Order: sequence, then C-alpha cells, then structure tokens
Amino acid sequence: MERAMRKTAWLVLLSCLLLPSAPSMAQDCVPAYSRLYGELFETAQKDLPEGKSLVDAVPRQPPAGIVAEYEHQRRQPGFDLAKFVASQFAPAPAANSDYRTEPGQDVRKHIDALWSVLERKPGPVDPRGSLLPLPHPYVVPGGRFNEIYYWDSYFTMLGLEESGRHDLAVDMVKNFAWLIDHYGHIPNGNRVYYLNRSQPPFFAAMVNLIAERDGPSTLKTYLPQLQQEYDFWMEGADTLKPGEAHRRAVRLADGTLLNRYWDDCPLPREESYGNDVRTAAESKRPAAEVYRNLRAGAESGWDFSSRWFADGKTLATIRTIEIGPPDLNSLLYHLETTLAEAYGVAGQKDEATRMRERADARKKAILQHLWNAKDGVFEDYLWKEGRTTGHVTAATLYPLFFGIAGRDQADRTAKRVQETLLQPNGLATTTVRTGQQWDLPNGWAPLQWIAIRGLDAYGHRDLAATIARRWIAGNLAVYRQSGKLVEKYNVTRSAEGGGGEYPLQDGFGWTNGVLRKLLALYPDAATGTAADAAAPAR
Repeated sequence: MERAMRKTAWLVLLSCLLLPSAPSMAQDCVPAYSRLYGELFETAQKDLPEGKSLVDAVPRQPPAGIVAEYEHQRRQPGFDLAKFVASQFAPAPAANSDYRTEPGQDVRKHIDALWSVLERKPGPVDPRGSLLPLPHPYVVPGGRFNEIYYWDSYFTMLGLEESGRHDLAVDMVKNFAWLIDHYGHIPNGNRVYYLNRSQPPFFAAMVNLIAERDGPSTLKTYLPQLQQEYDFWMEGADTLKPGEAHRRAVRLADGTLLNRYWDDCPLPREESYGNDVRTAAESKRPAAEVYRNLRAGAESGWDFSSRWFADGKTLATIRTIEIGPPDLNSLLYHLETTLAEAYGVAGQKDEATRMRERADARKKAILQHLWNAKDGVFEDYLWKEGRTTGHVTAATLYPLFFGIAGRDQADRTAKRVQETLLQPNGLATTTVRTGQQWDLPNGWAPLQWIAIRGLDAYGHRDLAATIARRWIAGNLAVYRQSGKLVEKYNVTRSAEGGGGEYPLQDGFGWTNGVLRKLLALYPDAATGTAADAAAPAR
C-alpha cells in the first residue's frame, strides 16, 4: 500500500506542478509534455523526425518561458522550428556516441570493454528533465536508449555474468527492486513518460540468475518485491467474473485466469506522439482505443508486430489488449513458481502452496488455451473470441524455455519452428513482412536466447545449436564489417535489421549480453560462418 501511495503521490505531484489546468484523465495518466508545451510540443512531435529526443532533452528555461518565446518567434518570417527547439532544449547525449572499437578487436574484448561505456553511475539528475534517478549503477542499451530498460536488462545481465561483472548484475536487480518499492512496479524504463506501463516481467528471472551464484537466500531477500511485482500484474483478478478483464488480468469464459498487456492511459505515447496520432488517424476506431493498444504493444516489448494486428499487416488495426500472449503468461508462470520457492525458503509453507497452485492453474491454462494442436505451436489467444490467432511467432518458444510444454508439444513446436522461422542467420520473429521491426526479416537477441535454451532443454540440441551458430555468424559478419553490435539483425542475410519507428541503434545491451553468453556455450562458432551451420535433418 505504501509503495502504491508513493507512486500516486509522485504522479499527483507531477499533475500539480506540471499540469495545473489538466482535465480529469485516466488513472495515473499524466501527459506532462503536451500539457506543459501545448502546440509547441504537438507540432514538434509531428514535424520533427525523432520524437524521443525532445522528451529526453532538458529544457534550458521554465516551460512558460519557452512557450512564450515560441509564441513570439513562430510569427516571425523565416521561423525554423528545428532551430528553435535546439535553442530551447539541451539534447541528451547518445549512450555510446564517442566510443570506437579497435580495428580487428576480438568481439569478446569489444563487449567486455563496452560494459563500462554503457554503464551509468548513480547520482543527481537534472530535475527539469525526464530521467528518473536510480540508486545503483546500471547499464543502458545504447544509441537513443540512454536509460535502463526492464526486459532488456535480463539479457544484458547474461553477458555481465559471463564477463565477470556479477557486481553490476546485482546492482541492476537492486535498481529494479528500488523501482518496485517506489512506484509499485517496474516501469518500461527510468523516464517519467514510461511510468504508466511496464515491460515483459523478467524480474524473477533476474533474481534467479544472480541466485545461481549468491544462493537461494537471494530469493528470500527479494521476496517482497517479487510479490509486489505479481500483485501489479494480477490487480483485480480475484473479483473478475467469467469474460471480464481488469487492467492486465483476464478471466476467460470457463473461469481460467490469463494475463494481457495494458496501459491505463488512452493517449498518444509522448515519446512517439506524432507516430501515434498518425496511426489513430488511419484507423476507423476511436482514437483512445488505438492509443491504449499502442501503449500495450509497447509494454509487450514487441513494438510493433503483426502478431498484434487484426488484419495481420496494418498497425492501425492493433488489438494488443484483446490477446493473452504465451510469452507473458509463461513469464508469470515462472514468477509464480519463483514465489513458491521464495516462500519455501522463507519458511512460509502456506504461501508456498498457494503460489504453486497458482502456477499449476496457469500452466493448465496455457496448455489448454494457448496450444494450437492443428498448427503445432503455442499462439496468442483472443480471449473474447475464445480462439488462437493462427500466427506462428518466436513467442511460441517461451513455454519451452520455462518448462511448461509437454514432450509432444515441444517436439511439434521444434518441427514447426524449423519449418517456418529458421533463417540463414538465426530465428525470424514472425513469418510476415510488414515493415514493422518485430516481423520478418528481423531477428532479435532475446528471442534467439529463449529459443536456443528452450529447444536445448527438450533435447532438440541440433536445432538449438544451428540457431545459435547462425545467429553468432550473422552478428560477427556485421561486426567485422562495421565494428558494431546492433539492436536487431536481418536474419535472411548477414545484415543489420531495419523497420519500425526509429533508425537502427548500436551498442547494444541485449545483443552484447546474448552474444557473450552464446560464445561461451558454443566457442567454436566464433570462427565459423552462417553457411557452416547447416540445418539438421527434418
């Protein structure tokens, strides 16, 4: 309760200080920038190429002064909006803007050196900006992403551990625990404009990762935050009737509980304001409905993908809140099993039993509702319609990664994945080309890790190794050409990825982490090429 009150107090304070004339909004919905800067913000976000750079920048004077100056200058002949914004806002530095790798440097050494480049130390932040301070050091992804990100960090931590930076991995967990204590959940990132949503709940996986070295007492240490994380995702679940949903909890017609992605705020994302306004204008639905689904899609981490689109191809048809995803529900199953173990370590047997029962019920729901026996994969579930979407995506491998799938399901999933998603340089995200970044031809480091470890756990070691070797080869081909490790890759050929709302970013936290770990598991792959990684016989 105290944690929730802290979050509410923070948001109310923002409303009072930044939004004195703001009308009533959805709960915890604070559109600070559009209210502070009005027409200037909306025009800049629509006309300038990079919306995030504005909300990350620090104003050089109070908002009222900037608005007054804008009203004066915009009526002058030759007014240049871009120059005006640059004169009034100090840009945030790129996360790794001045780093250059040594020519021919081994990629492991490159990654190990990058951790200090991407590390941010705790300390005061400019209160005029959007960055939220954290009490411990942390790693940012790189490029335009100069703040911590929730689900990215688990995959970054894999590499930190492999690089001997357990201390920094522990600091990351401490920061997320601090965020839970202060805001009641882990936000998308440590920016004011991210407070309304979270990201895929990997906190339990992070705690388990550092517990591999620090022992099971780690689970007890973070038990309060694990429980608060669970309460956030399950809010309102206990009072739902069949066919109802509240925030992130959904009760199906048969009484089964699943979860979905959500955001309380039915307004454009401030970091992508112009994009969201344009998307809503292209839709025939109420704008608020589109905005909420876009925000929920951002919470999923897959922003954006055909898996969320009603027509399978158009962003304006996005329907994220109508879907119970296999990745999210597998993560919450793991959170429930982790809570059961943590309560066991703490000697609270009744609570441990309760969480095991919750986990068993969710596992049953995943196997019953999210498994498409005809397609032989786990799929997104349209909870209002009572059916799966029929789309094969890399999210199908989460139930394998977390040990939910049965043997036959794992075998059929492996076969289907090999037939539909395996590409020359790793695993594709979906089978559809839409121009969105979480679709073909792009592959992403976190999904490679989930696939490789999930398949390996069920005995599909050849396919797991093939994906790993091809992904490593594709990463190294780009690295040898450019000296960079990037956010996403084109897995149909050895190239950087593309598509989506912003240019390709380099750095890059989760790519570094997964590659560093995979090179430890498959050390000989560092000298091979994608062509060397022949697919196993079907």
